[in-house]
Amino acid sequence: MELREGAVYRGEIVAYSSDGAGIARIGGMVVFVKGAVRGESADIRIEHIGHHAAWGHIEALAASSDARQEPDCPYYSVCGGCQFRHMTYAEELEAKRARVRDAVRRLGGADIPVETIHGARDICRYRNKVQFPVGEGRIGYYQGRTHQVVDIEDCLLQPVEDTAARAAVRDWMLRFGVPCYNERTGKGLLRHLYLRTNKAGQALCCLVVNGRSIPHAEELISALRDAVPALTGVVLSVNKKRTNVILGDEFITLWGQSRLEETLCGHTFLLSVPSFFQINRAQTEVLYGRALEFAGLTGGETVVDLYCGIGTISLTLAEQAGQVIGVEVVPQAIEDAKENARRNGLSHKTRFECGDASDLAARLEAEGIRPHVVVVDPPRKGLAPDVVETVARMAPERVVYVSCDPATLGRDIARFAPLGYAAQRAEAVDLFPRTAHIETVVSLVRKGPDAS
Repeated sequence: MELREGAVYRGEIVAYSSDGAGIARIGGMVVFVKGAVRGESADIRIEHIGHHAAWGHIEALAASSDARQEPDCPYYSVCGGCQFRHMTYAEELEAKRARVRDAVRRLGGADIPVETIHGARDICRYRNKVQFPVGEGRIGYYQGRTHQVVDIEDCLLQPVEDTAARAAVRDWMLRFGVPCYNERTGKGLLRHLYLRTNKAGQALCCLVVNGRSIPHAEELISALRDAVPALTGVVLSVNKKRTNVILGDEFITLWGQSRLEETLCGHTFLLSVPSFFQINRAQTEVLYGRALEFAGLTGGETVVDLYCGIGTISLTLAEQAGQVIGVEVVPQAIEDAKENARRNGLSHKTRFECGDASDLAARLEAEGIRPHVVVVDPPRKGLAPDVVETVARMAPERVVYVSCDPATLGRDIARFAPLGYAAQRAEAVDLFPRTAHIETVVSLVRKGPDAS
């Protein structure tokens, strides 16, 4: 049977894609169905047919899953922020666990179980950082697969402080006619509203602007302080570039402090606007706890932490290691990491180096540093091949891989295998409930000379 666009076919939902869509197989072709739940039978209208797959939507349900539920957000059908609000959280966790398992086995070639996924206690209001795009007088999130801003009065992923701050900024824009940035023309002022919150309920507000000042700044500051009594600072991020990169390189403090203090795994951290910090504090403690267990430290080991950011994992490891060497390409992050080590009394057990992970890993190898454990927490693109090779040449007993993308994780597990490292354990940790993102921790162990 050859599929036709616009036609309706009966299909069974058998699995989920990486972006949370249901998967059916119709006429020998994979069909991705948004809003479907595994185990359902549905009449599916085909919207688009590609070379190897098709996309469609449910026209009518023939048999509904017990895991289906009514979405609890009025913006769910148009906002691209969440993918799993039409199903129970238990079903979402199973979808994510299966995704990690398939990536580890199919892409990584590792025959290990992924039986454990650590679900979140709180699946709402967990985000400690929100970046709202601004466009055509709207402040919200992008509609799925577009740059059309959906005006969202309240998002169930964000703290109530963010909701109040967003309303204050939007009212200020409308009151004083502050122009939004236009991606097509490069004109206009306000590009993004960026908000950080901490466990104590404090908030740091940053406006990303196409300039170095804003009109009626005092009125905005007053409105924000009224809306968010625990506001600690208002900052401008100057971004005049025709780019889709959100933050600029220059930051101007309009009022209060430019950084926010947060606690994580018993340590305190100062977060500036560009600092990388996981967006779910409670689940990050679970994630780092699993990484620490996988590292198997006994107190005297040398650990190299690649992609260390502001030192969050490094300081957690330093509590149980002899020495931790953190490597990061962002200069400000390295300075923050050094300060965080000082604040937490761990400078004597840590060393932080700024540079590309490939170059610095090679430099540490040239220094003769032979770490017992290497921890990697790379961006979504995973590890470059030369980083994998350099890590293997350093010959650590274990590599602990923290991943935010199962596909690149699987690819990198396969790259480590011929270099003598086999995946031994894998667990998933859900830092992003109701969205398709998932974190994974994998332990790779160096095989002995007699190992096959």
